[in-house]
Amino acid sequence: MSDSTKPIRQESSPYELPFPGAESAFSVGDFHLSVHLIIYDMTTLYLVRHGETVANASQILQGQTPGALNKTGIQQAEALHERLKNEPIDAFVASDLRRASDTCLIIARGHGREVRTTPLLRERDWGDFTGAFIPDLKGKPFPANVETIDELTARARRFLHFLQAQYPEKTVLAVGHGIINKAIQSVFYGIPMSEVPKMGNAEVRKLELDDH
Repeated sequence: MSDSTKPIRQESSPYELPFPGAESAFSVGDFHLSVHLIIYDMTTLYLVRHGETVANASQILQGQTPGALNKTGIQQAEALHERLKNEPIDAFVASDLRRASDTCLIIARGHGREVRTTPLLRERDWGDFTGAFIPDLKGKPFPANVETIDELTARARRFLHFLQAQYPEKTVLAVGHGIINKAIQSVFYGIPMSEVPKMGNAEVRKLELDDH
């Protein structure tokens, strides 16, 4: 048998996992071609930080207080609405804190979708630091009632599992907060939170979650 007529097999790469029944074979005489059909099941996440708030502008640590969008924050949310209004988004999810849910409601306007809220997307619980003027906290030890990084990343992991369970193969826009969004990206990319770039108000980042 010449080299040109040797059996040919297309192997899947380490990043492509064939599923049962995905292989099709074609034979013509001594020529055999085996093909793997690769299907990726992904949940697409548009991860958004809420718009600017009164407390953001005043450098107050909001933590898990509701917060209220200021004029700039409303404009930021409206600009993101314009940017994404033609995107096919299947679901909208937000932190149950007002600054995030209000941002999400503005972005979702015109999509004909309700906004679902969850405490999994709440900002980090800053305990006794909540409500403090941020520059005054420099160098101060954390109070014992501040949510730990381990607790925060565990909550972020539960949120990603929630998305994959509730919205498989869907496109979801979720509005959270600066620190919880960092934790979500830390879990997703498998890197320390310190290596995740800070998100600006009303910034959006796209993550593709493998549903397997």
